[in-house]
Formats: sequence, C-alpha cells, structure tokens
Amino acid sequence: MTVETPAGAEPGGAVAVAQQRRPGWAWGLVLVAPAFAFFAIWNIIPLLWMLGLSFYRYTLTFGLAPVFTGLSNYARVVESFRMWQNFGLTFIFMVAVVGTETLLGVLLGFAFWNSQRLPGRRLALTFIFSPMILTSVAAGTYFKLIYDPTFGVLPYYLHTWFGISTNLLGSAGTALVAVMAVDVWMWTPFMLLMTLAALGSVPKAALEAAAVDRLGFWQRLRYVIWPYGKFILVLGILLRTIDAFKTFGLIAAMTQGGPGNATELISMTLYRSAFNDFSMGRASALAIITLLIAVAFTSLYLRVLKNRTQGV
Repeated sequence: MTVETPAGAEPGGAVAVAQQRRPGWAWGLVLVAPAFAFFAIWNIIPLLWMLGLSFYRYTLTFGLAPVFTGLSNYARVVESFRMWQNFGLTFIFMVAVVGTETLLGVLLGFAFWNSQRLPGRRLALTFIFSPMILTSVAAGTYFKLIYDPTFGVLPYYLHTWFGISTNLLGSAGTALVAVMAVDVWMWTPFMLLMTLAALGSVPKAALEAAAVDRLGFWQRLRYVIWPYGKFILVLGILLRTIDAFKTFGLIAAMTQGGPGNATELISMTLYRSAFNDFSMGRASALAIITLLIAVAFTSLYLRVLKNRTQGV
C-alpha cells in the first residue's frame, strides 16, 4: 500500500500511520449492518408484504388461500363513499386541531417570551407541558370519564350552573368537537415549545436594532421575528399535521368512531377493516393509500428543509 506523505511531514510519521489505519468502506458496512438489518426486518419486509397482500382477496376468517384480484381492493377503496367521507372527516379534524394548537401555542409563546424573571414561570411551564407526557389512550380514558353524562364532572357543572344536560360523546353533533378539545389540550404545549424555540432563534442584536429604530410590534414580527423563526414554527406545524392525520388512540379510547361514524377517522376505518372484518387485502390497500398521503406530507416537510438550506 502506497501512502503519499504530506508536505513538511517525514515518511513514516504520524500522518502516514493514521492514513494507513483509516477504516475502509467494508468496516463502514459492518457498522451499518445491524441498523440496516433491524430496519429491514421491522419496516421494509412488512411494507413489501403489505404491498403484495393489497393485490389479493384474503379474509382470515374464511380459511381460504389468498386470491389474486389485481387492483380491485384499491378500486373498492376509491369507489367507497364512506371511505371518502372518513378521509374528509380526517382532514377536518387535522386542520381544526393543528390550527387551534398553533394559534394557542403562538399566543402562549409570546406570553412566556422573555419572562425568565417572572415568579413561578418554571412551575407554570411544567404544568403546561405535562399533557404531552400522557399517552393518547390514557388521556382519552381520563376525558371519557369527565364527559360521562351520568357521573362526569363537566356535565354536572353544566347542569348545575347553566341547566344544560349534555351527552358530549353520545351526540353526533358534539362528539368530534369533544375529541378535538382533548387533542388541543394535549398538543398545544408542543406548539408552545416550538414557538419558544422559534423566538429563541431570533438574534438579540436584531431585536435591539428594531428597538433603536422604534419599530412597532407588528413591524418587528414581520421583518425581524418571522424571518428568523419561521422555519422552526413551520416545522412544528408539519410535524403536528402528520401526527394528527394518523390519530387513533384518542378515538379508540373515547368513542370507537361513534356515535355512528361521527368520529370515525381513517385510522379507525383501517383498524375495523383489518381487526374487525379481518379483510386483510382491503385493509392493506387502504394502508398503502394512507401511507402515500403521509409520504406527501413528508415530502412537504423535506421541501421546507430544502428551502431553509438554500436560504429561502
């Protein structure tokens, strides 16, 4: 093996020895192999299996071999009015909760910005961030008890104070809103955290220059704060959008998609098709379609990162 000696270095010196001992590409493959094997076993192989199964009619309870049907499962999903209805409900849920969480998170972020000397600030932020720690099933069960029309706390006080008798989760007109309220309670702290990170990325020199120029609040927000903090805030919105699109645990714990199908998001439809009807072919086709929509959101996320890298 021939090693070139850098200028000013003696042959056989420390530089040459370091270059000789530099690990090659084979050693890099050895280091990456365990992670790639784990990813292949738990992600790639099941995905390919699901993709192949989506072209077959296969029901677990029939005990028959899978029958190749081509794109018929995809056609059934696309032609199903109820499926489109559930997709529409999912998008309504997604836009409503993410929009509300962003608005509240930004307002709280400005309230806590530059409040390091405020008494009780850390305790208040601890209580505000605590809902994010809970699992969606735990939060859903907790609020299902609060909403219960017989012994729930909220219906009791609504009846005591305002004379209103309600069954929030049992009414098609209020069930989805009640679930949205829980999601907003859980994830507004995340948008608050992203807002604080965005505000923290603004250089103090730029803020001091804006103060010297006597810029108003809206001018500082438009010309100083937004250019620096927009990437982190938009990143938070995109992450929450992807997560809200696949919401399942909250619905499963609170309403099971009911009453009727008033809260049946597409994730619940997928669950019913796979684990209630045991129609694995149709469930696989729906999962692939859902995955493609999620990939579209991910592409948008990567586009934002690319624009940030290019300085847009």
